[in-house]
Amino acid sequence: MTTGGRAVLLLPLLVASALFAQIRASDPLFHESFDEGFEGSWVVSGKEEYSGVWKHEKSDGHEDYGLLVSEPARKYAIVKELDSPVTLKDGTVVLQFEVRLQNGLECGGAYLKYIRPQEAGWDAKEFDNDTPYTIMFGPDKCGSTNKVHFILKPDDWDEDAPTEILDEEATKPEGWLDDEPEEVDDPEAAKPEDWDDEEDGEWEAPKIDNPKCEEAPGCGEWKRPMKQNPAYKGKWHAPLIDNPAYKGIWKPQEIPNPEYFELDKPDFDPIAAIGIEIWTMQDGILFDNILIADDEKVATAILEKTWKPKFDVEKEKQKAEEAAAADSEDLSEFQKKIFSVLYKIADIPFLEPYKIKIIDIIEKGEKQPNITISILASVAVILVTVLFRTIFGGKKPVAPVKPVAEVKKPNATEADAAGSSGDKEEKEDDTTAPRRRSRRET
Repeated sequence: MTTGGRAVLLLPLLVASALFAQIRASDPLFHESFDEGFEGSWVVSGKEEYSGVWKHEKSDGHEDYGLLVSEPARKYAIVKELDSPVTLKDGTVVLQFEVRLQNGLECGGAYLKYIRPQEAGWDAKEFDNDTPYTIMFGPDKCGSTNKVHFILKPDDWDEDAPTEILDEEATKPEGWLDDEPEEVDDPEAAKPEDWDDEEDGEWEAPKIDNPKCEEAPGCGEWKRPMKQNPAYKGKWHAPLIDNPAYKGIWKPQEIPNPEYFELDKPDFDPIAAIGIEIWTMQDGILFDNILIADDEKVATAILEKTWKPKFDVEKEKQKAEEAAAADSEDLSEFQKKIFSVLYKIADIPFLEPYKIKIIDIIEKGEKQPNITISILASVAVILVTVLFRTIFGGKKPVAPVKPVAEVKKPNATEADAAGSSGDKEEKEDDTTAPRRRSRRET
């Protein structure tokens, strides 16, 4: 399951091939817990296209280590050769592993390939998409594709067969001109007068279609035509059928598998190695506890010990996140109702002078829902203020007029006296402050 694009539940993948003969064992045939890292036991492909970096990291929120896809938009390839091949013809065989999609899975694979024995001299660094496998198992999602692969590849399926092959029944037509080129120099073309061989290079006449080829069935070396390859099958994919239980958007549920069957004696190649060869647009994919066992009880015991505790923790986290999301959704609906009421308040006629200011405050609140209470308080203050002024405001008091002092104009006698008095003062100033003489005057 995912919450907000983040996978919160670990996905245990298990397939059991149950046969008549039951083999009891206390230990698995192979178990990789990645507690001690992967260097030295797992081999990273040396092919240039696989540039993704594998890391030994803890599972997010847990103390358990795993093999981590550390970069998005990369191809990854890594392989582990088993000490001895595991046969799938006799006994019970359980294939099981954990994969955690810590950042979700929008486009990419998270599956394993169980590799068949290779030819002598095969190097694990050569592991790539073309390496033959017995079983491919695990999730794959991109666009409309969202499935968990479990591919049993037929032995006679040739993915390398070309779409077209040479038509061996074709024969060369009579009159075919083997020594005539399809194009010849134009005999009517002439070298331009301003052509400079030193600067422009050697002049070459333009080409035209060879007129001899127009009359003959063809010119040049004859090659057999191509035809559709009757053996072409392309990349093999597991066949698809209409899902009888499809009802729309998928929800986690379990239904009886109408295609379930058991083979008494399946004839598969042995498993000689385990490989991860994927191309993913997401990082954070963590592989852990890769297991091959010949007893279902052993596989279940390891599952309960390694995966179940982490699953329970993530399940509780998911419940808490869902509860928080529900509370947030309820609050969001409440806020929408509040803002709707506030817009209606802004349309009240006597608030027309303040409408622009009120709407500006409301819009800020919609952009920042966490200040809804402050917005309510601001609008309430404006509303109360306007009501108070409307009800109790009354007439504006008349501003008091400042008294103006009366200035008495002087008569002619007083004016003359004042003028003579001023002249006297100027004379006194002249006598008290004599002018300093310059050197020329001396």
